[in-house]
Amino acid sequence: MDLPEEILAHIFSFLPLKDKYNAFCVCKTWSSIMEYPSVWAHTEVRCESEASIPQGFSTFLPLIRHLRLSVCVDEAGARKIGLWVLRQAFAGGDGRLQALCVNCLSTPPLFYAGQDLLQGLLDVLTNGSSLTELDLRGIPFTLSDAFVKGVASLCPALRSLFINNKSLVCGVVAGTVREVLKLCPVLNTIGLFQASLSQDVFEELLLPQRPPLKRLELRCERSLKYATPLTDQIWAKVRQRHPALAVDLELDHTLPELHVPAVLQPSIPVRQLHLLTWTWLLDEVRLVGHSYANTLEALEVQTTPSKELNDALVYLAKQCTRLREVHCYCVVSPEVITAFRTYCPQLCRYTLKTRKEPHPWTYTILK
Repeated sequence: MDLPEEILAHIFSFLPLKDKYNAFCVCKTWSSIMEYPSVWAHTEVRCESEASIPQGFSTFLPLIRHLRLSVCVDEAGARKIGLWVLRQAFAGGDGRLQALCVNCLSTPPLFYAGQDLLQGLLDVLTNGSSLTELDLRGIPFTLSDAFVKGVASLCPALRSLFINNKSLVCGVVAGTVREVLKLCPVLNTIGLFQASLSQDVFEELLLPQRPPLKRLELRCERSLKYATPLTDQIWAKVRQRHPALAVDLELDHTLPELHVPAVLQPSIPVRQLHLLTWTWLLDEVRLVGHSYANTLEALEVQTTPSKELNDALVYLAKQCTRLREVHCYCVVSPEVITAFRTYCPQLCRYTLKTRKEPHPWTYTILK
């Protein structure tokens, strides 16, 4: 049965660039369908070598609305092609590209700091003032104050900005975040290192002219020990000013154990919590069950197994009945699994094992 061209165009829109090229070569009908703008609305481009982009596809790249760009950073040719893709995607400056996600593949060469990619991104953003979403979580290099300010000044229409990447160093100070909020007045979804927050940043978020803050994603790691802790009182003010706010917290293994309690303030509307510290988390698990019962939807824990941990997880399951996901990367008792399946009716999937299994552990899907 022949499908209408509009349906085929919708199906093709989910394909990465290489598969779109394969479809393009099938027949004249499919080739003509590739000219539908909807085919290119959401496109993933993987630059793994200098020959990653099929010839003749450069004319289609400016049609992309949402671009996911993945670049092999250990290949100079792949980085060159990645920058070329960015230039083509922004070609014409007509505001077509609305969302950009940059992801680095492979391990960066020794002493490579990604300056060519970061500077290239700033260069193309001179015509990218209509960009509304920018996700740099997949870039492993330290993002500087100058770079982040440059992005914000070139993209005042940003509504979503993620700079909480996997760098070992937080390179963005609180003053820069406050300036970003001023440069991007409609920003409502932000991903940061928590070390980049301060009371002054929150004061900016509390201003009456700011739009409702929807999502705050925070990565907490060792640089947090040099920052002034945020009080529960300031979190309570932010929650009152932005009642729909959802906070996602990731506690990295580099965060000193003694700083964990200061991060888990009771008034934070935590939606997702990733406790990846590999420390003794009994008190923290009990605190989560007590403080975030009305907001928590996803929990990930990496810790040491014990009977006390099993008891704490059972307590948490009884309190956090809104949980949709729970992943515990240590062995637990059967009672823990029963508790989550009994008391969390919205649970969709979980990783809870009663015995060790080969890595990686698979999760169980309920719905």
